[in-house]
Amino acid sequence: MPELFDMRLRALRRDRAARAGVELFLFERVFDDCIERIELANRRFGRALLIGCPDPAWPSRLGRFASTVDLADPGALFAAAAGGSEIIEDAWEPVASAYDLVLAIGTLDTINDLPLALRLIRYAMKPDGLLIGAVAGGDTLPRLRAAMRSADAVSGFASPHAHPRIEPSAVSPLLDSAGFVAPVVDVDRLEVSYRSLGRLVADLRAMGATSVLREKAAPLTRAQFAAASRAFAEAGDGQRTTETFELLHFAAWTPASG
Repeated sequence: MPELFDMRLRALRRDRAARAGVELFLFERVFDDCIERIELANRRFGRALLIGCPDPAWPSRLGRFASTVDLADPGALFAAAAGGSEIIEDAWEPVASAYDLVLAIGTLDTINDLPLALRLIRYAMKPDGLLIGAVAGGDTLPRLRAAMRSADAVSGFASPHAHPRIEPSAVSPLLDSAGFVAPVVDVDRLEVSYRSLGRLVADLRAMGATSVLREKAAPLTRAQFAAASRAFAEAGDGQRTTETFELLHFAAWTPASG
């Protein structure tokens, strides 16, 4: 099966965000939610793995709940800043039963084999361990996607601008198939207003969240960008346009031994 995402490009996108100054508001929203859910577990964990770490302060915050915290990130600079290692989630070789807590923050929606990545995480976890995290959902960036369709109308052909997204209904079956139990999935829709399409794209770059598709679209021409910008503005109130970020929060456990 052809690979959808370019893993090298994904790492470079995250490295660019790290060098320029990462935009953290979505990441912080997700991480804060994960911390609240871990608190509700009312349990001290032994060894945790944090996958995806744009903020080097996160491991110490997670250390309130786990005696040891390991860190892995798809981007070399994010990983190095937090004292961790690089990872491709469907191509790593985990140690069996090493962790009783795994957090996966905003990276599992840009890998080529999500079922395999979840099985590998499951393999790395002890019995009665907690997996928790978030990915972008299918209703993410609807105004941007519509704007890109306007750009394509200028050229007369469709280009691959936006990532395919995971639907909320698909997450629990994926966790079940990987061997997790008691999955819970919640949808959080965050609306953010922007003065222009350019400001939205700048935020996405600062999150490392622009396209990492292996099939790359040609750069927009001036006429295409003008059409996209106009469509984005027309979706707003004349001054700002509200864009939607759909965040799928998930949690599941590994079966208890015995």
